[in-house]
Amino acid sequence: MSQSNNEAADALIHSTDPEHPANHICTLCAKFYTLGWVTGTGGGTSIRHEDKIFIAPSGVQKEMLKPTDMFVMDFTTKEYLRKPKILKPSACTPLFLAAFTRGAGCCIHTHSQWAVLVTLLVERDSGKDACFEIEEIEQIKGIPKGRGKVGNLGYFDRLKIPIIENTAHEEDLTSSLEEAMEKYPDTYAVLVRRHGIYVWGDNVHKAKTQCESIDYILQLAVEMKRLGLPWTK
Repeated sequence: MSQSNNEAADALIHSTDPEHPANHICTLCAKFYTLGWVTGTGGGTSIRHEDKIFIAPSGVQKEMLKPTDMFVMDFTTKEYLRKPKILKPSACTPLFLAAFTRGAGCCIHTHSQWAVLVTLLVERDSGKDACFEIEEIEQIKGIPKGRGKVGNLGYFDRLKIPIIENTAHEEDLTSSLEEAMEKYPDTYAVLVRRHGIYVWGDNVHKAKTQCESIDYILQLAVEMKRLGLPWTK
């Protein structure tokens, strides 16, 4: 890549605006680290801004991210506009793209322990084909009703989150994630057994809110199960 092309690529990630995607991903990942969502270089975050996708790299300490670590992809052509030389593209990229293709503006992948535990509890009690279901929990109000639908779920609504099986390589999850999205068109999250969760939203604010709400619900679900309390009536 010529010097002029390098300068153009670097211009994509330099901004004094804290909400510029390259800056925002760094701030979010540092926060997610304190929640135990991206420990040991796990997890990731991607933001779609207009016709560009900003993606945190794989194999780096997420709490130490810098804007210069970001990959930038053209959403239409799926070609990289910026690739840091010494870093690896995120293995989550095809899964992020699946969310963006369905209208998301931000997708968050965490290795939350609560997410992992819930997938194991569902498998033990209801089998591998079952999804996670819970109702009559106030925090459910933080989750939208579904794509193209107005408003959020209510207290008496049942939250359903599909669960897919883990694979040896992250990118191999793509087809099963897309199948879950088709089977549960109203979902804004997919759990991955023994792995974690993908959560997406129309924009960064909504994705973050939904991810926080779901993680709260998952932690509550684990504790409810320990106490012998049912998730649904």
